[in-house]
Amino acid sequence: MIFFSMLLLGTLIGFVGAGGAGVVITLLTVGFGVPIHTALAVALASMVFTTLSGTISHFREHEVVVRTGAVMGASGALGAFLGAEVSNILPSKELGFMTALMILLSALILYVKIYHPQFLDRHFHVRAEMLAGKRLILYGVSLGIFNGFLSGAFGIGAAAFIQLTLLCVFGVPLLQSIGTCMMVILPISAAGGLGYLLNGRLDPNIFVQTLLGLMMGAFFGAKCTHLAPRPILKAAIVAMPAVGGVIMMIWH
Repeated sequence: MIFFSMLLLGTLIGFVGAGGAGVVITLLTVGFGVPIHTALAVALASMVFTTLSGTISHFREHEVVVRTGAVMGASGALGAFLGAEVSNILPSKELGFMTALMILLSALILYVKIYHPQFLDRHFHVRAEMLAGKRLILYGVSLGIFNGFLSGAFGIGAAAFIQLTLLCVFGVPLLQSIGTCMMVILPISAAGGLGYLLNGRLDPNIFVQTLLGLMMGAFFGAKCTHLAPRPILKAAIVAMPAVGGVIMMIWH
């Protein structure tokens, strides 16, 4: 049942082009009664494989700022591993509440970004030039650890936070921020997944079912994206994490 549920969810994720890590966590915990720590482990470990192909594709299209992505990704991996360690000692109830809060915050950022971009322009100014030198290292390490910690502790990809950071702090252009964000998430999800694995939180059976279902579903869903009206796609991108976060909040 987990495989077929993830197959349907993966189709929806591929259709709207959203990551859906928060929805995966919600489905596993609320729908199948999987312990929250195991659900976070599965979501993070799955992202290693679901973001790999996207990262390679963006790299081939020269849509990745490699130096910025490498600094944030390497430091983010450390933060994710530490986050997984902290998550491991948190009680399930508190961890579920914090995870739901992070999913809802991600949905809010997506909503503002999609429907009120002028608000972001007024309050979060995009840098005209990309950071370089010592400032890139300083900001990259500190913000990489911060974003990685959020992802590792609460099992989300933190894509909304990472992309906003790349745009506003590092001056990465919008198109390249998407590919660079995927590059950053790759080592973060790998390190976070490893942290949960070492703590015995990663269930191989649930992981395999989830991964196969998501990847197969996303493949077919992506082929239908062009058939949907743009307003529906925009609404679905925001609605997925919003609904997942609300259900998670009520459940926990």
